Amino acid sequence: MSRLSETFVRAKSEGRSALVAYFCAGDPDPETTVEVCVAAAEEGADVIELGMPFSDPAADGVAIQRASERALRGGMTLRKTLEAARAIRARSAVPIVLFGYYNPILAYGEEALCRAGAAAGLDGLLVVDLPPEESASLRTPARQHGLAFVPLVAPTSSPKRIALAADVADAFIYYVSLTGVTGALSANFDEAGSRARAIKETTGKPVVVGFGVNTGADVKKLARYADGVVVGSALVRAVEQSKDRAGAVSAVRTLVKDLASGLRG
Repeated sequence: MSRLSETFVRAKSEGRSALVAYFCAGDPDPETTVEVCVAAAEEGADVIELGMPFSDPAADGVAIQRASERALRGGMTLRKTLEAARAIRARSAVPIVLFGYYNPILAYGEEALCRAGAAAGLDGLLVVDLPPEESASLRTPARQHGLAFVPLVAPTSSPKRIALAADVADAFIYYVSLTGVTGALSANFDEAGSRARAIKETTGKPVVVGFGVNTGADVKKLARYADGVVVGSALVRAVEQSKDRAGAVSAVRTLVKDLASGLRG
């Protein structure tokens, strides 16, 4: 069983949801990324989503857009993102999912990325703009190198599309809580949670919910329904608002503790 699958099994056995924490690699620098990811894992994050900075992050709200811009200005690349993953893996057994967009992967080379990602300690790939029906050329080398492919579904997804996502999901399905961007404040968590639970019952796959989750109270509302809850923009803002690396680590520890407090619903 993979680290990712083991994570959801363990969380379920403990009577709770899993916490998935997103950070943008290289914001404000690679060393800080490593430190905050390790700190998040120590304080209760079950999975790290390591975001590859991209110039046109269509699904991401303002906070993550700013983080990507800062990282890119600092010279962050996909190769350096993998180096950050390797550094995190050297210090933590937390599962790491590479989160981002298809263009950098295509430029890097799909098989090359999967090979390098596995060597760096990645556990999975979540590619926002790569729909399941067009993902075979990435899924095949990913599975050959032991990397899970994570599909997304949305409130507008049809039963047919949800079934397709389930067919290609190796570890879990990511349910986008609203038809908007990350960090939004308009998510209806009861509705999103009910939808996530229905998808889980239909597909038999673990379902995590993201977009619009910012506090421990938000996590608590979703943890009643979902196998996992994703928090990104709030953590990115915590890093952004810190004066230095030590401050960023401290802010992340405090926020993750609060988020983890809601995992039992």
